[in-house]
Amino acid sequence: MTPTDQLTVVRTTPRRKILISGAGIAGSALAFWLNRSGYAVTVVEKAGALRSGGYPVDVRGTALEVVRRMGVLPQLQDAHIDVRRLTFLDGDGSQVASVHPHHVTGGVAGRDLEVRRGHLTDVLHTAVRDDVEFLFNDSIDALDQSGHGVDVTFRGGSRRTFDMVFGADGLHSRTREMLFGPEEQFHRYLGYCFAVFTMRNTFGLSHETVMWNSPGRAAALYAVGDDDQVHAFLNFAQPKPPFDAFPDPEAQRDLLATVFAGAGWEVPAMLAALRDADDLFFDAVSQIRMPRWSSGRVALVGDAAYAPSFLTGQGTSLALVGAYMLAGSLADRDHAAGFAAYEHDSRAFVTANQGLVGEGGATLFPTTARALEQRNDRLRGLSAMPPPEGRPVHSALVLPAFMPMA
Repeated sequence: MTPTDQLTVVRTTPRRKILISGAGIAGSALAFWLNRSGYAVTVVEKAGALRSGGYPVDVRGTALEVVRRMGVLPQLQDAHIDVRRLTFLDGDGSQVASVHPHHVTGGVAGRDLEVRRGHLTDVLHTAVRDDVEFLFNDSIDALDQSGHGVDVTFRGGSRRTFDMVFGADGLHSRTREMLFGPEEQFHRYLGYCFAVFTMRNTFGLSHETVMWNSPGRAAALYAVGDDDQVHAFLNFAQPKPPFDAFPDPEAQRDLLATVFAGAGWEVPAMLAALRDADDLFFDAVSQIRMPRWSSGRVALVGDAAYAPSFLTGQGTSLALVGAYMLAGSLADRDHAAGFAAYEHDSRAFVTANQGLVGEGGATLFPTTARALEQRNDRLRGLSAMPPPEGRPVHSALVLPAFMPMA
């Protein structure tokens, strides 16, 4: 027998190819788990680089187990923002109450995490960047599912075919629009708009948030540490979304100036800083509610499928948990069965967390003088109580074991 005769021919099955639209929290987490399962993953991101900075986000409950299984929990614990005090002010600037933040968020002291959004995105990206293809400054222009895969045309002009495509492209998902139609049919407006930007910390704030309220208006300064900057936050009640302002930052600034005209406390200084802010983020406070999260070989995850709104504090946690559940559901199933399992096993958790909005909006941002006084009375009572043990809904889903294919 010759050496050639002793060669064993090994046939390997080509790795299934996946495209994820969006390199944010949901997209990066999904890329991590799908790569772990043996898929060849590509992530396309319309921005030229990862989004840095951004307001702080919470990681709570079941999502803590997700990041632990990813191996990044110690890094996030090191980056935890220890906000120690939340002070509420009345319309005249007088103090209503000063409470532990967990009184309002329902978090668990010593366990839940709050980190800068950009830091979380960077940690997730670092965990997967060497194993996943990232295409920045590009996006999906068209999807065609007529064959045995998904034919994708990119904005940059290239064309490729993937076994599955995932939309992790946020509240205003372009993938969702291409798949299911206009956003309006899934968009649940919650009656508020908000703006976030950074400004100089000339207020002596450290590891705390101060929030001013008048009926239908709120302004807050959020100092995540001893930095020379604070996150400024403006929130206001609005019967209908100001669609004309959404694509126009100057229109957003004009609207905010009009709504907050005559407001007290530090609001005039905030409006002045707003004019020069280069990181203004403005949007409606809303949710996405869909009867199904997939069609054919394309599925949605995170805010694209089930944005809960910042009033719940659970947007980041739902993105992390959803990414894990989607990837895990596909580990030993085809796309149809996997997508069905993803929805079946995740929807109750999503629905329960979206339901937290009833507590957040009415509690923090009353729209009438009577409701504001009732809220203030509740806050005065809270200030004499220890922080709560946490809301069970944050931990209502027990993660199944992850069975990697690789």
